[in-house]
Amino acid sequence: MDLLNTLVDKGLRRETPTRAEALAVLATSDDELLDVVAAAGRVRRHWFGRRVKLNYLVNLKSGLCPEDCSYCSQRLGSTAGILKYSWLKPDQASEAAAAGLAGGAKRVCLVASGRGPTDRDVDRVSETIKAIKDQNEGVEVCACLGLLSDGQAERLRAAGADAYNHNLNTSEATYGDITTTHTYADRVDTVHKAHAAGLSACSGLIAGMGESDADLVDVVFALRELDPDSVPVNFLIPFEGTPLAKEWNLTPQRCLRVLAMVRFVCPDVEVRIAGGREVHLRTLQPLALHLANSIFLGDYLTSEGQAGKADLEMIADAGFEVEGADEVTLPEHRAAGGGGCGPGAAGEGGCGSHGGCGTADSAPAKTPAQATAPDETQTPAEARPAADTPRTDLVAVRRRGAGTDLAPNA
Repeated sequence: MDLLNTLVDKGLRRETPTRAEALAVLATSDDELLDVVAAAGRVRRHWFGRRVKLNYLVNLKSGLCPEDCSYCSQRLGSTAGILKYSWLKPDQASEAAAAGLAGGAKRVCLVASGRGPTDRDVDRVSETIKAIKDQNEGVEVCACLGLLSDGQAERLRAAGADAYNHNLNTSEATYGDITTTHTYADRVDTVHKAHAAGLSACSGLIAGMGESDADLVDVVFALRELDPDSVPVNFLIPFEGTPLAKEWNLTPQRCLRVLAMVRFVCPDVEVRIAGGREVHLRTLQPLALHLANSIFLGDYLTSEGQAGKADLEMIADAGFEVEGADEVTLPEHRAAGGGGCGPGAAGEGGCGSHGGCGTADSAPAKTPAQATAPDETQTPAEARPAADTPRTDLVAVRRRGAGTDLAPNA
């Protein structure tokens, strides 16, 4: 396809596709899907080889959020039966982080529900960052605490934070349909604050909330202008008890096209498959590694994820390798602070929540009993869900790890 050849050439040169080209990627047919994955995979391998960066979430404070983000199980008015607890102590958070780091994670993402941190909250998180870094040499720490006030990003940076996550989630035009308690501009401002403080900015989106192709392209182009180093791509989990519980709009093929479009628009940026990959990509998860160079290991904020061991096996079986702690994730021009496809690079525009360090609620892992059950206990083919049937069976509330007495799924 001429379109894909053009997009590969632009991706290798860090040039911005046109909006029409980005929309055309989303409009490709299932018959063309493998060609799209192969083309975007060339761009991914050019900038990141076959390395996969592992990230691990620690939910420092769960539930009871005063914001009304429609996609979130922790929102104001949510009746989802999630874990609810106040701030973990630094030693508890450090212990939770250790499980993910032992499983191969390179970055720990510290997340707390709420509109934004108080100064006392920043003190708490600063102590947690120090505890984690004192016990784990070389670990990256990303904070995700909501909207930042003046000076807070600088304090987090001084405490040792490497990055700050705050997602745009959806296009500016549709943002008011998703959230009313803060604005799209508030989110943009927080990303700017993180940048200005010298933190690596992490900002992404959520697909599957009923948005149009144009909305998806809008938010990805807006992210390119913000120039984050990492772009988490979440796939909405329609959690029962939230306003978007009936929004089952994604197929595995649609998810792959979204990831390919993000890779073409942000060629040299860490593209992370975040919440929802197990629910919506399902058995096509390995194909997504050809598009994204980063994933979360194990469970998410309020929902279960694929077992960490299964993540590692998937990466190896697909011919990829886990990125080591001593390896630099970003290409040299970005790691040096040059802003790979930022304003002024190759004559093009820039690239790279409180959505949970880039994570919408995600999916359950099989228990050992389920994984080894004899054939006669498997669901008969005629009783299995059709491809377009909502997979509510794949959504499970997290009941282990941070905030519980049970071991995490790392």
